[in-house]
Amino acid sequence: MMEEYPDRINMSFSVFPSTLVSDVVVEPYNAVFSIHSLLNNATEVFLLDNEALYRRCVQDLKIETPSYRDLNGLVSRAMTGVTTSLRLPGQ
Repeated sequence: MMEEYPDRINMSFSVFPSTLVSDVVVEPYNAVFSIHSLLNNATEVFLLDNEALYRRCVQDLKIETPSYRDLNGLVSRAMTGVTTSLRLPGQ
């Protein structure tokens, strides 16, 4: 894709796994193996730590047991903040 559209920004937002949120054994391995592909195929890579998101929900937002909806809300706010200048030029 980068060869076909060299003047375009290709952003990737990835959430790295945590044992606090999921107990799937292969998630850390999949995350490590995907890093190489992300670095080669994207112009900007944003990595979000699932455990840090979980801690933010518990400590700062005072949510005792954060759900996926709570964590996804934080991710969507981060993505919105990063891409605002691209979506709303001149603002």
